[in-house]
Amino acid sequence: MRANKQKRTGFIYTWLRTGANVVVLLMVLIVGAACSTPGTSASQATPAATPTAASTSPVLPKPTPTPQAPVEVQTKVLATGLQIPWGLAFLPDGRAMVGERASGRLLAITSTGKVEEIQRLPSRSIGEGGLLGIAVSPNYATDGWVYAYYSTQNDNRIVRFHLKQAPQPLLTGIPVSTNHNGGRLAFGPDGMLYAGTGDATVRGNSQDRTSLSGKILRLKPDGGIPGDNPFPNSYVYSYGHRNVQGLTWDASGQLFASEFGQNTYDEVNKIEAGGNYGWPIVEGKGNDKRFINPITTFATSEASPSGATFLNNGAIPQWEGTLFVAALRGTRLWHLTLNADGTLQKREPLLQGQFGRLRHVAQAPDGSLWLLTSNRDGRGNPVASDDRIIRLGP
Repeated sequence: MRANKQKRTGFIYTWLRTGANVVVLLMVLIVGAACSTPGTSASQATPAATPTAASTSPVLPKPTPTPQAPVEVQTKVLATGLQIPWGLAFLPDGRAMVGERASGRLLAITSTGKVEEIQRLPSRSIGEGGLLGIAVSPNYATDGWVYAYYSTQNDNRIVRFHLKQAPQPLLTGIPVSTNHNGGRLAFGPDGMLYAGTGDATVRGNSQDRTSLSGKILRLKPDGGIPGDNPFPNSYVYSYGHRNVQGLTWDASGQLFASEFGQNTYDEVNKIEAGGNYGWPIVEGKGNDKRFINPITTFATSEASPSGATFLNNGAIPQWEGTLFVAALRGTRLWHLTLNADGTLQKREPLLQGQFGRLRHVAQAPDGSLWLLTSNRDGRGNPVASDDRIIRLGP
């Protein structure tokens, strides 16, 4: 009996002592809170008492975010009977603006596949030239501007216009040829307009910074030269390119470009302001420190890479943050997963041979991917329904 009573007494004493410590700690915390005022910075607050080992709270691990479940990805043909569609950009109402390279027609296409001709632009189809890139102003809801890159008898040029009105030239004199006209247009997250140009079959122009060919150009929306471009009073953002036809940005705002090589290597490049990408001295990866190597190369038979896009805030969780590149000669959609530093982690071909030559891929407002075929460009094997717009998504 005595031993049991001593155990109970000891337990009560220990409990009371521990409880007293807790009460004291709570009083300290309450008094400290009362002495500090809302909005006080860390440097202005009254220093708190240093906690003892007995009163230190355990640090709980941060909860791990639950990844979204993968979704089933399906293909759906949205529109048929187009003639060499090349450029694609979306209006705020969800319609896509699509340009046909040879005809110069500008089409509005809904998510249900309804096609309406808006107008024809005064482009000239010569070889690979014609009506090429299309871009929509980030402020379209208030300014109504649509942008286009197209060929004329004397040059390639960048224009802007309001729908059903005549285009206004912003930049003229981009060298034109039957081949290697570049043509991709895209607005960057910085609000500037970027254009990919080709060497127009004059290889040396790619290394000549006074020439507009073989470059990625950067313009203000009104056609002016941005003051923070890498070269003073120059539209040139990067150079040493052969034929840039894909421009896209990852979620951090880093620019990537796809580029046609000559006979051996096609490329995907991570673009640095002022960077020299080597053409015509280097095709693909080289050992010359003057030039920036691509993040990946393809055999020309498996690529001929054209339009490109990252899936950012898309509708396919398992593909979030990854890069897609449309391949013409390769008749596939390349899917690339990159590391945080922009280097290649892995790549895989999708839709190989299913729809023929793929000219462009873009993310639609609903988070799906839209693809343009280019089977009637003289190098494909068109079926009766070509050319087509294909939706890839849930």
